[in-house]
Amino acid sequence: MKRLTDEVRRNVVDRAKEGLSSRAIAQLYNIHRSTVSRIIKNTDDVIPPQRPGRPRQVSVRDERRILRSITSGVTPTVAQAVQHFKSEGSYQLSVSSIKRILRRNGLHGRVRRKKPLLKRKHRQRRYAFALRYRKWKITQWKSVIWSDESKFNVFGSDGRQYCWKRAGEPLRDHHVQPTVKHGGGSIMVWGCMTWEGVGNLCRIDGGLDGSLYQTILEEDLLGTLEWYGLSKGDVIFQHDNDPKHTAKSTQEWIEDNDIRMLGWPAQSPDLNPIEHLWNEVDRRIRNRPVRATSKESLWEILQEVWNGIEPEFCQKLITSMPDRLSDVRKAKGGYTFW
Repeated sequence: MKRLTDEVRRNVVDRAKEGLSSRAIAQLYNIHRSTVSRIIKNTDDVIPPQRPGRPRQVSVRDERRILRSITSGVTPTVAQAVQHFKSEGSYQLSVSSIKRILRRNGLHGRVRRKKPLLKRKHRQRRYAFALRYRKWKITQWKSVIWSDESKFNVFGSDGRQYCWKRAGEPLRDHHVQPTVKHGGGSIMVWGCMTWEGVGNLCRIDGGLDGSLYQTILEEDLLGTLEWYGLSKGDVIFQHDNDPKHTAKSTQEWIEDNDIRMLGWPAQSPDLNPIEHLWNEVDRRIRNRPVRATSKESLWEILQEVWNGIEPEFCQKLITSMPDRLSDVRKAKGGYTFW
C-alpha cells in the first residue's frame, strides 16, 4: 500500500476541521474512508465532531432572530412567522422547520390564557395598588371581606369537555356532553368570603342593577357580619369596579353604613382570591355523582357545596395575597399566572 505523504495527512486533518465528512474527504483525495478515519483519530489536533444528518437551513444568528420574533410577540404564531420571513425575502421556512427550532430551544405550544385586557392605565393602577399594600401582613388581610358575582351553568362549563374513546366504539353516556333544547340555562350568584369562612350566598334572578346590589349588601353582607359576630369597624370590604358597584347610590349606601372599602384596581381578577373559590365550587359541583338538570336543582347543589367549603380553604386563599401583589410588582402591573 502506498504511503501517504505528510502533506496529504495535513490536508485530511484541515478538511476535517472545516467540517467535511470522512466520506467526502476520502473522495476528495482518492483514499479509503477507513484511512481518513484513522488519520483523524491519531491526530493530536482537536477536531470538532461531525454533526449527523442534514445541515441546518439557517445560521445560529438567524435562529436567534426567529426566536426573538416569536418570544417578543412580533409574530405570535408559527404561521405568522413563516409569512413574515417569507415577505422579507430572508428565507423560505416551513411551519415544521420553525417548530423544530422552537422545540430545540425549549419552547412548546400552549393554549393562550384568557385574561382581561390591560391598558396602560390599568397596569399603572395595578402596580400602584401592589406598591401601596406591599407591607401588609396576613393579620391585616384577615380583616378583608372578599366579594364577587359568578355564573354557573346547569350542564357544566361553556368550554370543551374531553373524553377517551376507541376508534369505531359506539357512543356511551360518558362520551356525551348532554344539552337541552334551550341550553339548560344558568344562574348568577353573589357571594363573599371571610377569614372565618364563606359568607352568605345570594341567587340573582334577572339582571343586577344598583338597587338590587344595595339590597344584597344590606341583607347578605351585613348578614354575614352578624353571623360571624363581626362589627363594621373590624372589617374592610372589597368589590370590583363593576358599574353597579361604583354607582352613586351604591357609594352613598356604603358611606351611610360606615363601610370601609379596599380601593380596588380595575381589570384585576387575578388579585381577588375569591376567583379561586368560585373555581373550587365549580370543580366540586362537577365531581358530584348526580348532576343538576334544572336551575332549581343546580341552586340546591350550589348551596350545599358552598356551605361545605372549609374555613381552612378560605384562609389558604387569603394568605396568597402577598404573593399575588409580589407577582404584580414583578410584572410592573402586567399579567400574572394567578
